[in-house]
Amino acid sequence: MPIIEHTATALAAWGLFGYLLGSIPFGLVLARIMGLGNLRQIGSGNIGATNVLRTGNKTAAALTLLLDAGKGAVAVLIARQFGSEDTAQIAGLMAMLGHCYPIWLKFAGGKGVATFLGIVLALSFPVGVGCCVAWLIGALVSRISSMGALVSAASSTVLMILLGVPEATMLSVLLTLIVFWRHRSNIARIRAGTEPKIGQKS
Repeated sequence: MPIIEHTATALAAWGLFGYLLGSIPFGLVLARIMGLGNLRQIGSGNIGATNVLRTGNKTAAALTLLLDAGKGAVAVLIARQFGSEDTAQIAGLMAMLGHCYPIWLKFAGGKGVATFLGIVLALSFPVGVGCCVAWLIGALVSRISSMGALVSAASSTVLMILLGVPEATMLSVLLTLIVFWRHRSNIARIRAGTEPKIGQKS
């Protein structure tokens, strides 16, 4: 854990900042702006880049991926710039929760993979790159996107320790638990052998 340098009030304020930033549903916004329909009625109904891709618009999916990752990274970087490591981590955690449980969407948000990667990249760029590589390896070997997400999240804590970022270890554990919880239905399908592979219709 990082050294706590700020008051509970300050941490709560940065947490609120992170939550509000993370809760912006870029996938829904882009789908509406670009005339792709109601994302809630497409594919899985999820607001993330994977479901945006199901509209057939790769540009919208790429923008959603970048913006969802960006809001996690921005939450961390701004909180670190104007606060310190404790505010950065609370803002990052709350940005993740904001994406997964946005108040504007009755707490039914995305699965948090892009936002998770943005947070980790901002916390420690080498660890973030390692997590991206882990996602790629997991997805390529299994040909299952959600498996890549699970491998990436699970690797984050190990990478934090190996690459000398012990102060972010607890946060990485919490982020991993959130990713696994949000993917619990995917995990059930992986175990049953029914999870769609990359390129296969769900």
